[in-house]
Formats: sequence, C-alpha cells, structure tokens
Amino acid sequence: MNYRIKDLLIGSPLRTEKIAEERLTKIKALAIFSSDALSSVAYATEEILLVLIAAGPVALKLSLPISIAILFLLGILTLSYRQGILAYPNGGGAYVVSLENLGQVPGLIAGSSLLVDYILTVAVSVSSGIAAITSAFPSLYPYRVILGVLTVLFITIMNLRGIRESGTFFAIPTYAFIFTFLILIGVGTYKLITGQLTPLPVTPTAESFAPLTLFLLLKAFSSGCTALTGVETISNGVPAFFPPEDKNARITMVWMALLLGTLFFGITYLAYNLNVIPKVGETVVSQIARIIFGKTLFYYLVQASTAIILFLAANSSFNGFPRLSCLMARDGYLPRILSVLGTRLVFSHGIVILGVISSLLIIIFKGDTHALIPLYAVGVFVSFTLMQAGLIKHWYKTKESGWKVNILINSLGAIATGIASIIITTTKFLGGAWIVVILIPLMILLFSKIKRHYLAIAEQLRVVSIPEDIWKTENQSPLVIIPVASFNKVVLNAIKYARSISEDVIAINIAFNEESKAKIEEKWEKFKVPAKLLVITSAYRDVYGPLLRFINHMEHRAVEKGRFIMVVIPEFVPHKWWHFLLHNQTGFKLKTLLLFRKNVLVTSVPYHLTD
Repeated sequence: MNYRIKDLLIGSPLRTEKIAEERLTKIKALAIFSSDALSSVAYATEEILLVLIAAGPVALKLSLPISIAILFLLGILTLSYRQGILAYPNGGGAYVVSLENLGQVPGLIAGSSLLVDYILTVAVSVSSGIAAITSAFPSLYPYRVILGVLTVLFITIMNLRGIRESGTFFAIPTYAFIFTFLILIGVGTYKLITGQLTPLPVTPTAESFAPLTLFLLLKAFSSGCTALTGVETISNGVPAFFPPEDKNARITMVWMALLLGTLFFGITYLAYNLNVIPKVGETVVSQIARIIFGKTLFYYLVQASTAIILFLAANSSFNGFPRLSCLMARDGYLPRILSVLGTRLVFSHGIVILGVISSLLIIIFKGDTHALIPLYAVGVFVSFTLMQAGLIKHWYKTKESGWKVNILINSLGAIATGIASIIITTTKFLGGAWIVVILIPLMILLFSKIKRHYLAIAEQLRVVSIPEDIWKTENQSPLVIIPVASFNKVVLNAIKYARSISEDVIAINIAFNEESKAKIEEKWEKFKVPAKLLVITSAYRDVYGPLLRFINHMEHRAVEKGRFIMVVIPEFVPHKWWHFLLHNQTGFKLKTLLLFRKNVLVTSVPYHLTD
C-alpha cells in the first residue's frame, strides 16, 4: 500500500541508466534554475523603497541610481560565474571552488551560506507569492501561513517526481511571467513617454523623517541586493544540462542575467516615475499594474504570474539545495543518505528536508516577507566573495589560456561582492542578520563533527591485517535468550530457529503474579519444550527492567568465556497492515533498547498470520 501511494504521488521508479535522459535543455534549465533570480523582481524594488521612505518621499528618487549600482554588480557576478563554470564544468559552485582552493573552513563557510540561502529562498519566495495573491484577494490574508505551507508541500511533491518532469511542468509559467512583465514594462514605459499616465501625487506631510544618511543609502542598496540571490544556482547545477554541459550552462547564465537586469530596472523605473510608495496590503508591483491597466484581466494576470514565479523561485532551491547537500555528503560533511539518488533519480532526502525546514520558517515568521528579508542575502554574498577568491587562486595555479584576464575579472568580482557582503551584514545585522551570522559558525562546527565521525568510523573499520584465529569457531556458539510473553506457536517458532544455531537456549518470561508463572511453567512441562525456562516475577509490572538486568548478567558471564549473547525476539506479523495498531510493539521497543549493546546480537523471528 505504501508503494502504491508513493507511486501515485511521485511516479513509478526510474532505472539508473535513465539518468542520462533526466537532463535539461537550455529552455527548461532557464525556467528551473533562473526562477529564483527572476522572481526577486517582485520584491527587490519594494525593499529599496521601504528603506528610502524613512527619509521622506523625496528620497524615493534615489531608487533609480541604487538599482543601477545593483545592475553593475549583476554584470560582475555574471562574468565571474561564467568563469567559474569554465573552470569547474562538473558544477559545485562556491562550495567546491572554495574547498579546493581555499581550504576546509572557507569551503564550509560557502557551503553553509548557500544552504541557508536556499532555505530562505523557499520561505521568502513562497511568502511573497502568497502576498501577491492576498493583494488581489484580501479576504485570503488571514490564511497566508496555511497557503504558504500547502504551496511548499506541492512544490516538494513535484520535485520528488523528477527534474525533467518538474522542468516541463514549471517552464510554461516561468515564460508566462517573463512575457507578462515585459508587456507591463513596455506598455507602462510607452504610456509614460506619450503622457498617457499621470504619476501619483507626492502628498506633502508634516511628519518628521529620518535624515538621509550614507547608512540609509547603504541599507537600501543591501535590501535591493536581494535581486541577485539565485544567480549562483546555474553554476551549482551544471551536470543537469544536456552536453556540452558547460557551454549550455554559460549561455543560460547570460540569458538569465539579461532578463533579470531588464525586469528589475524596468519595475524600478516605473515605480520611480509613477511615485509609487510601499503600503500595507498591496505590493509595489500590484500598484504599478493597477495604475497602468486598472483592475482589468491583465492586472490579475500580472498578479497570478507574479505569485507563480515566486513559487517557482522556491523550486530552483529544490534543485540547488539537494545537489549541494549531495556534494557535501560525499565529502563527509553531511549524512551520507543525502548523496543517495531516490527512485525518481533525484536526491529525494534533500528535497524533503528543504521542504520541512522552509515550512517551519513560514510558520515561525507567520508568512511575513518583510520579517524574513533581513535574514536574506547575507549568506549568498559571502559565498559569492569566497568563490571569486577561490577562482583567483585556481587561475594562478593552473595558468590556463587567458588566466591573467580571468584573475582580473574575478578580482573585481571579489572586491565588489566583498564590499557588498560587509554592507549587507552591517546594515541588516540588528534587523535579523545576526541570526545568520551566528548560525553559519554553528553549522560549520556541526559539519566538522560529522566529518570527524566518518573518519573515526573508517579508521576503526579499516582492515590492516587478519588475525590467524579469526575463523576458529570452537566454543563460540552463542548463548541464546528468548523473551516470551506466553506459550504459543510464535514462541515455538523462535525456539526452533534458536536451536538451529545453538544448543544453549534460555527462554525468559516476566510474570506479574504467581498464577501466570505457574501457568506457563505447566505448559512448558506438558509439551516438553527443549529449552530451559526461567520465570522472573515482576512486582511492579515492569517487563523491560528485569529482562535487561538478566541480559546484563548473562552478557558478563558470556564475555568471560569469549561468547556472544543472542537475543531472539518472537514476533507475529498480522495479515493486514492496520492490525499492527491493535497490538503492543514490545519487540520493537526491546530491539531499540538492545541496539547499542556491544556483545549482544538481536534478531527477530517472524511468524506470519494468515487472517
């Protein structure tokens, strides 16, 4: 039944050799990997305006030069990441580049930063997408958290179905968003130039505003830099492209940058010229679309495409997070299970973990985009900087053709993103960035402990030499202990198995009164069971305490003689799965309690019921 439900939700398993078919064309890759960066158009301009409005309506005019500075940074990042794809065609992005060229700690900083960014991308994008819906339908606002969690669940299931299938499903909405926003920007610009639009009036006010300081401008710049999150996703997913992977990834990177730059600057330009001011309950994009088109069908199309692209931005993280987790798991910094391909040839464990954590963030922050934004972009710009620094060292070591030009490009990128990292961390620190600043070192500590654990296990399991007497078996048959609750066919089945491996078999029963003790002893004698029976009376009705004390006692005696203890647990298997709910799980609990015993072997002997 479990397999039928799983197949219904995520599809039937795919053969391993089908992985070559689970690749992406540039068209599909742009939809999957670029949706994160493109979706930031929906809120990046608004985040700039939210900071500038503190200095009054006049300060809003500075949004245009700030957006130009961000576009300049986008150009530098695009050039740098194209170089990164050229140097590392197998993918990995900032984590692989930093680890290989700068060492373990910088590599883990980059990896931790990106993992945090991917999680926040899902929470921010979904919350912002729900905000677009509630702007058009205010009655849904009280249900924004529930809607956000359900959206994450849907995206999680779609990604568990496989990268090609999710790519096909998400490609059409992505391009619908691109064309819708290009029409919005084109029509809005045309109407402004021809005088068909009247900007909103700048209402004079007697309220006092904060002074327009350099810190405020830097804070607005840092908030607008959320437009650049997701730029690195393509470099992490190079292996997902059809061959030649590196060439297709670099072309897609340019497409993404051109589209992002055009849409971001276009929305900022319209907000600048229409005097749009952020307000509670309606996004800046919603206001722009309403001014240009009114509450027409196209207005609702803009809102719908905005919501969908924001949900798809979360989808890009569902591709980046599992791949990065896989790389770190293969290096021993995360649990190895994260490197295992699921039945649909995706890293399903990483997908599920991302879905759970991002849903918790949406619940904790109540689906408030503005509460999540201060945590955003800190980690990703740190990883940007580390990648540039790592590439500088890579080019210097390899001295490949054009290495001097490459060093110049990456040096410019490292300086620009390094400055941006300092600005973002400083200006957003008290607003919530301190959480990320503390979290990343804790993650690095955890990753280091996981690595040490795997190294310690490998050292203990490594075979250096084989003792000559390792295969000798005399006097090594185990002492078998069988916990029995009553006398029945399940117990007889377990005794039959136990006697096949040892003649030293003890059945132990924990009785709560003399009557039950006498009853099982009578049955044992009547049927002449070929195993010793020991009955312990438990005055406090505790099964596990007396049983574990007996096993402890016998374990010490067995170890002195060089023997093992084997605990054989009789269990019956009901005919229907739901019948398990009607019975005590004593066997499962006992196996859990004995799991970490060094000299105790535990095995279950099932007895299958027919009805």
